[in-house]
Amino acid sequence: MSCSFAVSSSVRSEFLDPVSTRFIAPSRIYHPKSKCEMSRRGFAFKGIVASGASVIGSSLVTEPAQGLERLPFKPEGYNFWTWQGHKIHYVVQGEGPPVVLIHGFGASAFHWRYNIPELAKSYKVYAIDLLGFGWSEKALIEYDAMVWRDQVVDFLKEIVKEPAVLVGNSLGGFTALVAAAELPEQVAGLALLNSAGQFGDANKKNNQSEESTLQKIFLKPLKEIFQRIVLGFLFWQAKQPARIRSVLESVYTNASNVDDYLVESITRPAADPNAGEVYYRLMTRFMSNQSKYTLDSLLSELSCPLLLLWGDLDPWVGPAKANRIKEFYPKSSLVNLQAGHCPHDEVPELVNEALMNWLSTLKPEAASLQTL
Repeated sequence: MSCSFAVSSSVRSEFLDPVSTRFIAPSRIYHPKSKCEMSRRGFAFKGIVASGASVIGSSLVTEPAQGLERLPFKPEGYNFWTWQGHKIHYVVQGEGPPVVLIHGFGASAFHWRYNIPELAKSYKVYAIDLLGFGWSEKALIEYDAMVWRDQVVDFLKEIVKEPAVLVGNSLGGFTALVAAAELPEQVAGLALLNSAGQFGDANKKNNQSEESTLQKIFLKPLKEIFQRIVLGFLFWQAKQPARIRSVLESVYTNASNVDDYLVESITRPAADPNAGEVYYRLMTRFMSNQSKYTLDSLLSELSCPLLLLWGDLDPWVGPAKANRIKEFYPKSSLVNLQAGHCPHDEVPELVNEALMNWLSTLKPEAASLQTL
Protein backbone atom coordinates (compact mmCIF):
# COMPACT_ATOMS: atom_id res chain seq x y z
CA MET A 1 0.00 0.00 0.00
CA SER A 2 1.05 3.41 -0.15
CA CYS A 3 -0.33 6.17 2.01
CA SER A 4 0.76 9.25 3.79
CA PHE A 5 -0.72 10.92 6.77
CA ALA A 6 -0.10 14.30 8.09
CA VAL A 7 0.90 16.94 5.73
CA SER A 8 -0.70 19.56 3.63
CA SER A 9 -2.22 18.47 0.37
CA SER A 10 0.51 20.15 -1.63
CA VAL A 11 3.04 17.85 -0.05
CA ARG A 12 1.51 14.72 -1.37
CA SER A 13 1.55 14.91 -5.11
CA GLU A 14 5.17 15.07 -5.97
CA PHE A 15 6.19 11.73 -4.55
CA LEU A 16 3.16 9.97 -5.77
CA ASP A 17 3.77 11.03 -9.32
CA PRO A 18 7.41 10.03 -9.39
CA VAL A 19 6.88 7.08 -7.25
CA SER A 20 4.17 7.36 -4.63
CA THR A 21 3.74 10.04 -2.07
CA ARG A 22 1.70 9.61 0.97
CA PHE A 23 2.70 9.05 4.50
CA ILE A 24 4.78 11.07 6.69
CA ALA A 25 6.18 8.39 8.87
CA PRO A 26 8.10 5.48 7.42
CA SER A 27 5.61 2.96 8.57
CA ARG A 28 3.34 1.23 6.36
CA ILE A 29 0.32 2.86 4.89
CA TYR A 30 -0.24 5.91 2.85
CA HIS A 31 -2.38 8.78 3.52
CA PRO A 32 -4.74 10.52 1.23
CA LYS A 33 -4.58 13.94 -0.11
CA SER A 34 -2.61 14.86 -3.11
CA LYS A 35 -2.18 13.17 -6.33
CA CYS A 36 0.39 12.14 -8.85
CA GLU A 37 2.04 15.44 -9.31
CA MET A 38 2.38 17.18 -6.01
CA SER A 39 5.03 18.96 -4.07
CA ARG A 40 7.66 17.10 -2.13
CA ARG A 41 5.64 17.50 0.96
CA GLY A 42 2.72 15.88 -0.74
CA PHE A 43 4.94 12.95 -1.55
CA ALA A 44 5.46 12.29 2.07
CA PHE A 45 1.85 12.64 2.79
CA LYS A 46 0.65 10.16 0.32
CA GLY A 47 3.09 7.45 1.10
CA ILE A 48 1.13 5.68 3.77
CA VAL A 49 -2.51 5.60 3.03
CA ALA A 50 -3.16 4.18 -0.35
CA SER A 51 -5.56 1.40 -0.69
CA GLY A 52 -8.35 0.85 -3.13
CA ALA A 53 -9.89 -2.00 -4.95
CA SER A 54 -10.78 -2.97 -8.43
CA VAL A 55 -12.24 -5.88 -10.29
CA ILE A 56 -11.66 -6.98 -13.83
CA GLY A 57 -14.16 -5.51 -16.20
CA SER A 58 -16.33 -2.67 -15.06
CA SER A 59 -16.17 -0.64 -11.86
CA LEU A 60 -17.63 -2.27 -8.77
CA VAL A 61 -19.21 -0.79 -5.71
CA THR A 62 -16.99 -0.59 -2.64
CA GLU A 63 -17.99 -2.92 0.17
CA PRO A 64 -16.42 -3.41 3.60
CA ALA A 65 -14.18 -6.44 4.19
CA GLN A 66 -16.76 -8.59 5.93
CA GLY A 67 -16.01 -12.19 6.78
CA LEU A 68 -12.50 -12.14 5.34
CA GLU A 69 -9.66 -13.79 7.20
CA ARG A 70 -7.10 -11.24 8.38
CA LEU A 71 -3.36 -11.61 8.88
CA PRO A 72 -2.69 -11.64 12.66
CA PHE A 73 -0.91 -8.50 13.77
CA LYS A 74 2.38 -9.33 15.50
CA PRO A 75 4.11 -6.37 17.18
CA GLU A 76 7.39 -8.24 16.90
CA GLY A 77 6.92 -8.99 13.20
CA TYR A 78 7.15 -12.31 11.37
CA ASN A 79 10.37 -13.26 9.55
CA PHE A 80 13.63 -11.40 9.04
CA TRP A 81 16.28 -11.55 6.34
CA THR A 82 19.66 -9.84 6.38
CA TRP A 83 20.25 -7.89 3.19
CA GLN A 84 23.49 -5.96 2.70
CA GLY A 85 23.88 -5.87 6.47
CA HIS A 86 20.35 -4.55 7.06
CA LYS A 87 17.45 -6.29 8.82
CA ILE A 88 14.52 -6.83 6.44
CA HIS A 89 11.07 -7.98 7.58
CA TYR A 90 8.77 -10.19 5.54
CA VAL A 91 5.73 -12.43 5.86
CA VAL A 92 5.37 -15.79 4.08
CA GLN A 93 2.30 -18.04 3.98
CA GLY A 94 0.90 -20.84 1.83
CA GLU A 95 2.27 -23.21 -0.80
CA GLY A 96 2.30 -23.05 -4.57
CA PRO A 97 3.62 -20.64 -7.21
CA PRO A 98 5.15 -17.59 -5.46
CA VAL A 99 3.52 -14.17 -5.28
CA VAL A 100 5.40 -11.22 -3.76
CA LEU A 101 3.42 -8.26 -2.34
CA ILE A 102 5.11 -4.85 -2.06
CA HIS A 103 3.57 -2.06 0.01
CA GLY A 104 3.47 1.65 -0.69
CA PHE A 105 5.21 4.65 0.87
CA GLY A 106 4.92 4.71 4.65
CA ALA A 107 3.19 1.33 4.78
CA SER A 108 4.34 -2.22 5.49
CA ALA A 109 3.59 -5.88 4.84
CA PHE A 110 0.65 -5.60 7.24
CA HIS A 111 -1.18 -3.45 4.72
CA TRP A 112 -1.84 -6.68 2.81
CA ARG A 113 -3.65 -8.09 5.87
CA TYR A 114 -6.80 -9.13 3.97
CA ASN A 115 -4.99 -10.38 0.87
CA ILE A 116 -2.29 -12.67 2.26
CA PRO A 117 -4.61 -15.30 3.86
CA GLU A 118 -6.83 -15.56 0.78
CA LEU A 119 -4.02 -15.71 -1.78
CA ALA A 120 -2.14 -18.20 0.41
CA LYS A 121 -4.89 -20.77 -0.21
CA SER A 122 -3.45 -21.34 -3.69
CA TYR A 123 -0.06 -19.60 -3.73
CA LYS A 124 3.05 -19.16 -1.65
CA VAL A 125 2.64 -15.52 -0.66
CA TYR A 126 5.43 -13.23 0.45
CA ALA A 127 4.93 -9.67 1.69
CA ILE A 128 8.10 -7.68 2.21
CA ASP A 129 8.84 -4.44 4.08
CA LEU A 130 11.00 -2.15 2.00
CA LEU A 131 14.16 -0.84 3.66
CA GLY A 132 13.29 2.20 5.78
CA PHE A 133 9.64 1.19 6.23
CA GLY A 134 7.56 -1.06 8.44
CA TRP A 135 9.48 -3.56 10.54
CA SER A 136 12.56 -3.36 8.31
CA GLU A 137 15.61 -1.46 9.50
CA LYS A 138 15.52 2.34 9.30
CA ALA A 139 18.92 2.43 7.64
CA LEU A 140 20.74 5.76 7.34
CA ILE A 141 21.61 5.50 3.66
CA GLU A 142 21.09 7.60 0.56
CA TYR A 143 17.66 6.44 -0.56
CA ASP A 144 16.91 5.97 -4.22
CA ALA A 145 14.28 3.99 -6.10
CA MET A 146 17.05 1.65 -7.22
CA VAL A 147 17.82 0.73 -3.60
CA TRP A 148 14.39 -0.88 -3.30
CA ARG A 149 14.73 -2.40 -6.77
CA ASP A 150 17.94 -4.10 -5.70
CA GLN A 151 16.33 -5.25 -2.45
CA VAL A 152 13.43 -6.90 -4.28
CA VAL A 153 15.71 -8.44 -6.91
CA ASP A 154 17.92 -9.99 -4.21
CA PHE A 155 14.84 -11.12 -2.27
CA LEU A 156 13.68 -13.02 -5.36
CA LYS A 157 17.12 -14.59 -5.77
CA GLU A 158 17.88 -15.44 -2.13
CA ILE A 159 14.49 -16.07 -0.49
CA VAL A 160 11.93 -16.88 -3.21
CA LYS A 161 14.42 -18.68 -5.49
CA GLU A 162 12.01 -19.21 -8.39
CA PRO A 163 10.04 -17.08 -10.87
CA ALA A 164 7.34 -15.10 -9.06
CA VAL A 165 4.52 -12.68 -9.68
CA LEU A 166 5.13 -9.20 -8.24
CA VAL A 167 2.20 -7.18 -6.88
CA GLY A 168 2.72 -3.60 -5.74
CA ASN A 169 0.68 -0.64 -4.54
CA SER A 170 1.74 2.97 -5.08
CA LEU A 171 5.49 3.18 -4.39
CA GLY A 172 5.48 -0.61 -4.18
CA GLY A 173 4.02 -0.73 -7.67
CA PHE A 174 6.83 1.40 -9.03
CA THR A 175 9.36 -0.75 -7.18
CA ALA A 176 7.82 -3.91 -8.61
CA LEU A 177 7.98 -2.42 -12.10
CA VAL A 178 11.68 -1.52 -11.92
CA ALA A 179 12.46 -4.94 -10.44
CA ALA A 180 10.56 -6.71 -13.24
CA ALA A 181 12.42 -4.68 -15.83
CA GLU A 182 15.75 -5.48 -14.14
CA LEU A 183 15.19 -9.23 -13.68
CA PRO A 184 12.72 -10.41 -16.37
CA GLU A 185 13.71 -14.08 -16.09
CA GLN A 186 12.59 -14.10 -12.43
CA VAL A 187 9.24 -12.33 -12.89
CA ALA A 188 6.31 -14.33 -14.31
CA GLY A 189 3.82 -11.50 -14.04
CA LEU A 190 3.29 -8.02 -12.63
CA ALA A 191 0.22 -6.46 -10.98
CA LEU A 192 0.09 -2.73 -10.21
CA LEU A 193 -2.44 -1.17 -7.85
CA ASN A 194 -2.60 2.62 -8.26
CA SER A 195 1.10 2.65 -8.94
CA ALA A 196 3.39 5.61 -8.52
CA GLY A 197 5.58 6.75 -11.38
CA GLN A 198 5.16 9.21 -14.18
CA PHE A 199 5.48 9.34 -17.92
CA GLY A 200 8.07 11.65 -19.38
CA ASP A 201 11.34 12.02 -21.19
CA ALA A 202 14.00 10.23 -19.15
CA ASN A 203 16.73 11.90 -21.21
CA LYS A 204 15.48 15.41 -20.63
CA LYS A 205 18.13 17.54 -18.99
CA ASN A 206 17.48 20.25 -16.51
CA ASN A 207 18.83 23.63 -17.51
CA GLN A 208 20.25 24.59 -14.16
CA SER A 209 23.24 26.84 -13.73
CA GLU A 210 26.07 25.82 -11.45
CA GLU A 211 25.72 26.78 -7.82
CA SER A 212 27.43 29.98 -6.85
CA THR A 213 29.82 30.17 -3.89
CA LEU A 214 27.14 32.06 -1.98
CA GLN A 215 24.65 29.28 -2.53
CA LYS A 216 27.07 26.53 -1.51
CA ILE A 217 28.42 28.20 1.62
CA PHE A 218 25.44 30.09 2.98
CA LEU A 219 22.12 29.29 1.33
CA LYS A 220 22.32 25.48 1.24
CA PRO A 221 23.09 25.14 5.00
CA LEU A 222 20.25 27.54 5.82
CA LYS A 223 17.91 25.60 3.55
CA GLU A 224 18.81 22.33 5.28
CA ILE A 225 18.21 23.81 8.72
CA PHE A 226 14.83 25.11 7.62
CA GLN A 227 13.93 21.76 6.03
CA ARG A 228 14.87 19.86 9.17
CA ILE A 229 12.70 22.09 11.33
CA VAL A 230 9.69 21.89 9.02
CA LEU A 231 9.99 18.20 8.19
CA GLY A 232 10.68 17.35 11.83
CA PHE A 233 7.38 18.96 12.78
CA LEU A 234 5.55 17.28 9.91
CA PHE A 235 6.94 13.88 10.88
CA TRP A 236 5.88 14.37 14.50
CA GLN A 237 2.43 15.43 13.38
CA ALA A 238 2.05 12.64 10.84
CA LYS A 239 2.75 9.84 13.30
CA GLN A 240 0.03 10.86 15.75
CA PRO A 241 -2.71 8.17 15.82
CA ALA A 242 -5.54 10.68 15.49
CA ARG A 243 -3.87 12.31 12.49
CA ILE A 244 -3.20 8.96 10.83
CA ARG A 245 -6.80 7.89 11.28
CA SER A 246 -8.04 11.20 9.88
CA VAL A 247 -5.86 10.97 6.79
CA LEU A 248 -6.76 7.34 6.18
CA GLU A 249 -10.44 8.11 6.39
CA SER A 250 -9.98 10.86 3.84
CA VAL A 251 -8.27 8.58 1.33
CA TYR A 252 -10.43 5.50 1.74
CA THR A 253 -13.70 5.85 -0.13
CA ASN A 254 -15.11 3.38 2.37
CA ALA A 255 -13.50 4.02 5.76
CA SER A 256 -14.92 0.92 7.47
CA ASN A 257 -11.49 -0.77 7.36
CA VAL A 258 -9.71 2.13 9.04
CA ASP A 259 -9.36 0.41 12.40
CA ASP A 260 -6.97 0.31 15.36
CA TYR A 261 -5.06 -2.55 13.75
CA LEU A 262 -4.31 -0.48 10.67
CA VAL A 263 -3.39 2.64 12.65
CA GLU A 264 -1.01 0.72 14.92
CA SER A 265 0.72 -0.89 11.96
CA ILE A 266 1.68 2.63 10.90
CA THR A 267 2.44 4.29 14.23
CA ARG A 268 4.62 1.51 15.65
CA PRO A 269 7.35 1.62 12.94
CA ALA A 270 7.35 5.43 13.11
CA ALA A 271 8.65 5.14 16.67
CA ASP A 272 11.73 3.18 15.59
CA PRO A 273 15.17 4.75 16.11
CA ASN A 274 16.21 6.73 13.01
CA ALA A 275 12.63 6.82 11.64
CA GLY A 276 12.62 10.61 11.70
CA GLU A 277 15.99 10.84 9.92
CA VAL A 278 14.88 8.33 7.28
CA TYR A 279 11.80 10.44 6.69
CA TYR A 280 13.95 13.53 6.30
CA ARG A 281 16.22 11.82 3.79
CA LEU A 282 13.31 10.52 1.78
CA MET A 283 11.72 13.94 1.62
CA THR A 284 14.83 15.94 0.78
CA ARG A 285 17.04 13.59 -1.22
CA PHE A 286 15.01 10.74 -2.63
CA MET A 287 12.52 13.07 -4.26
CA SER A 288 15.17 15.13 -6.02
CA ASN A 289 16.25 12.50 -8.55
CA GLN A 290 13.16 10.53 -9.49
CA SER A 291 12.24 12.17 -12.80
CA LYS A 292 14.81 10.08 -14.68
CA TYR A 293 12.95 6.87 -13.88
CA THR A 294 9.93 7.15 -16.14
CA LEU A 295 7.11 4.75 -16.88
CA ASP A 296 7.90 5.07 -20.57
CA SER A 297 11.40 3.68 -20.25
CA LEU A 298 10.48 0.97 -17.72
CA LEU A 299 7.46 -0.33 -19.64
CA SER A 300 9.63 -0.48 -22.75
CA GLU A 301 11.83 -3.01 -20.95
CA LEU A 302 8.96 -5.07 -19.53
CA SER A 303 8.14 -8.44 -21.09
CA CYS A 304 5.72 -10.19 -18.69
CA PRO A 305 1.90 -9.99 -18.49
CA LEU A 306 0.67 -6.91 -16.62
CA LEU A 307 -2.49 -6.47 -14.55
CA LEU A 308 -3.68 -3.00 -13.57
CA LEU A 309 -5.99 -3.00 -10.53
CA TRP A 310 -7.07 0.60 -10.22
CA GLY A 311 -9.12 2.43 -7.63
CA ASP A 312 -10.81 4.99 -9.85
CA LEU A 313 -11.69 7.24 -6.91
CA ASP A 314 -8.08 7.70 -5.86
CA PRO A 315 -7.48 11.39 -5.05
CA TRP A 316 -3.78 10.99 -5.90
CA VAL A 317 -3.51 8.70 -8.92
CA GLY A 318 -6.62 8.69 -11.04
CA PRO A 319 -7.74 6.24 -13.75
CA ALA A 320 -6.17 8.33 -16.52
CA LYS A 321 -2.75 6.90 -15.62
CA ALA A 322 -4.00 3.31 -15.78
CA ASN A 323 -5.54 3.97 -19.19
CA ARG A 324 -2.29 5.44 -20.44
CA ILE A 325 -0.25 2.50 -19.16
CA LYS A 326 -2.62 0.06 -20.87
CA GLU A 327 -2.37 1.98 -24.11
CA PHE A 328 1.42 2.03 -23.90
CA TYR A 329 1.80 -1.63 -22.91
CA PRO A 330 -0.51 -3.95 -24.93
CA LYS A 331 0.15 -7.03 -22.76
CA SER A 332 -1.92 -5.54 -19.94
CA SER A 333 -5.37 -6.09 -18.47
CA LEU A 334 -7.24 -3.36 -16.61
CA VAL A 335 -9.67 -3.80 -13.74
CA ASN A 336 -11.40 -0.61 -12.59
CA LEU A 337 -12.62 -0.47 -9.00
CA GLN A 338 -14.81 1.95 -7.13
CA ALA A 339 -12.16 2.56 -4.48
CA GLY A 340 -9.39 4.92 -3.48
CA HIS A 341 -5.61 4.70 -3.52
CA CYS A 342 -5.36 1.40 -1.61
CA PRO A 343 -7.93 -0.92 -3.17
CA HIS A 344 -6.33 -4.00 -1.64
CA ASP A 345 -7.30 -2.87 1.87
CA GLU A 346 -10.47 -0.96 1.09
CA VAL A 347 -12.16 -3.58 -1.08
CA PRO A 348 -9.93 -6.61 -0.54
CA GLU A 349 -12.56 -9.13 -1.60
CA LEU A 350 -12.71 -7.57 -5.07
CA VAL A 351 -8.95 -7.29 -5.38
CA ASN A 352 -8.48 -10.89 -4.21
CA GLU A 353 -10.99 -12.14 -6.76
CA ALA A 354 -9.41 -10.15 -9.60
CA LEU A 355 -5.91 -11.27 -8.65
CA MET A 356 -6.89 -14.93 -8.34
CA ASN A 357 -8.64 -14.89 -11.71
CA TRP A 358 -5.65 -13.27 -13.40
CA LEU A 359 -3.06 -15.42 -11.61
CA SER A 360 -4.83 -18.57 -12.80
CA THR A 361 -4.13 -17.52 -16.38
CA LEU A 362 -0.40 -17.30 -15.63
CA LYS A 363 0.07 -20.79 -14.22
CA PRO A 364 1.11 -22.45 -17.49
CA GLU A 365 3.60 -19.67 -18.19
CA ALA A 366 4.92 -19.68 -14.62
CA ALA A 367 5.37 -23.44 -14.75
CA SER A 368 7.37 -23.22 -17.93
CA LEU A 369 9.55 -20.52 -16.41
CA GLN A 370 10.32 -22.72 -13.42
CA THR A 371 11.76 -25.38 -15.71
CA LEU A 372 14.34 -23.00 -17.15
